[in-house]
Amino acid sequence: MRVHVTDLKPGDLLKNDIYNTSGLHMLMKGSVLSEDDISKLLQHGIDFADVEQSSNLHSNEQNLPSDQTRLLTNLFNDTIKGTESLFQEALEKGFIDESQVDEIVSTLTGQLEKQKDVVSLLLMLDGDIDYTYNHSLQVGMLAFYIAGWMGYSPEECLTVAKAGYLHDIGKSKIPSEILHKPGKLTTEEFAEMKKHTFYGYDIIKASTEDEVIAMVALQHHEREDGSGYPHGLRGDEIHPYARITAVADVYSAMTTNRVYQTKQELISVLCELYSLSFGQLNGEATQELIKHMLPNFIGKKVLLTTGQTGVIVMNNPADYFRPLVQTSTAFIDLAKERDIAIVEIYVQ
Repeated sequence: MRVHVTDLKPGDLLKNDIYNTSGLHMLMKGSVLSEDDISKLLQHGIDFADVEQSSNLHSNEQNLPSDQTRLLTNLFNDTIKGTESLFQEALEKGFIDESQVDEIVSTLTGQLEKQKDVVSLLLMLDGDIDYTYNHSLQVGMLAFYIAGWMGYSPEECLTVAKAGYLHDIGKSKIPSEILHKPGKLTTEEFAEMKKHTFYGYDIIKASTEDEVIAMVALQHHEREDGSGYPHGLRGDEIHPYARITAVADVYSAMTTNRVYQTKQELISVLCELYSLSFGQLNGEATQELIKHMLPNFIGKKVLLTTGQTGVIVMNNPADYFRPLVQTSTAFIDLAKERDIAIVEIYVQ
């Protein structure tokens, strides 16, 4: 089947050899196309290619099947309810039930191991549920994935997920009028807010006696350049799990609606994280997040600043954070059309 190069997808099988306009042999018949191959064809001005079309070719394989969506939706709702009860317990008693935490995290990660499309998971959590509980779930989830991408063992990944999930448990001790204040915090209020790191450490130590997980709660606002809090630690002074959790925390916070901040679009936040990885956030953890998230955007429906809707068809080799989008009437290369941007990415 003859397909325009912008409609090619990784995994397509070439039916014929491909040559450029100068007669140079580029790709061999029978090659299974990769994203780099498609980028190469675009760069050399190749317009069409003959490919073997399988039954599911060009279906939106990046989206989750409906039965998985229902299962995960129920799991996320149950997790958020469990998180709310843990925060209430921490507020009233000063400790939490570790067995409940272990059950929540074990059940959650057991399902996450089966999922590769992290973008769809985040889009499923893009609702009006209480920010703090939703955020705890997102950070635990992202920390789990980042640790796995960095090569940590399954046992270590589970610990990182648990630490990420509990990183903000200290906010249970922050007065609601500060935690949910729609405007900017005063100097005094921000000083109180920062105490959630100490509160979290104390709650976790009282509940689990796990120094590492407690340390993540204490250190997740520390920054590589020493600009963070509460102790202004730098680089390797920060626990590796806290460095992972910091990346997950910042990404989730910037992509979620809050009382004082409107969420930002997922890809543009990855671009901001890339900048932060040269000073504030751990470079390796940030790079792993970016590298594994970007392919998940292919096939996602988007809204552009022009009011048009379209589908991301390719990550752009010239600018990974400005992909190629196919609308009903045209292909829009956001790396070239700098005045056009993605406003929102939709779950389908």
